[in-house]
Amino acid sequence: AGNSTICVLGCGLGVDYPKENAELFRMVSRSGLMLSEYPPGFKPEKWTFPMRNRIIAALSDAIVVTEASMKSGSLHTATYGVEINRDVHAVPHEALSPWGQGCNHLIELGAGILYNSRDFSEDFRKRLTGR
Repeated sequence: AGNSTICVLGCGLGVDYPKENAELFRMVSRSGLMLSEYPPGFKPEKWTFPMRNRIIAALSDAIVVTEASMKSGSLHTATYGVEINRDVHAVPHEALSPWGQGCNHLIELGAGILYNSRDFSEDFRKRLTGR
């Protein structure tokens, strides 16, 4: 959409994790912003990713979860978002879909329901313009 990319890392700068994203990281570092709260070279740990998600939530105007299991990092991001008063939206899934149970759970908790991108665009426009 012509905007810059912001990448929030769950490790230190200079660590390509996962390795297959090394070129993507180079592209973002040239034309976007790479953020980390960890020192350069800090290796990723299981606990660093949920902590990273709170920064993603803080940088967001709204959070859209399109797919999430019940143990998904997306749920961490959405929870942090609710705690800091961000709008949270979720795409509904079939009741037994393991990839959608987290989305359905967010909807049960009051997240906005997204059936299509037009719904989100309209909601976001209303929030920005106040009408």
